[in-house]
Amino acid sequence: MTEKIRELLAKHGGLPVAVDQIADDADLYAAGMSSFASVQIMLAIEEAFDLEFPDTLLNRKSFQSIAAITRAVEGLVRSAEAAE
Repeated sequence: MTEKIRELLAKHGGLPVAVDQIADDADLYAAGMSSFASVQIMLAIEEAFDLEFPDTLLNRKSFQSIAAITRAVEGLVRSAEAAE
């Protein structure tokens, strides 16, 4: 899952550095990600994983790092699987 998120960040994140040079817990906003890019990443993740971010996860903290995004997506996938 982390690799897919990294792929989406590389494509939609608009980061001035290569995604493979960013640690999982590094601050993506400090690395140059804009708020607009975080929305683009959110939309790409929703499409790639066939899920929807609830309002409670639409905040800077949820997209602060690759690890934070991965935790959020994993939680949403688990919730979706439990609901089936």
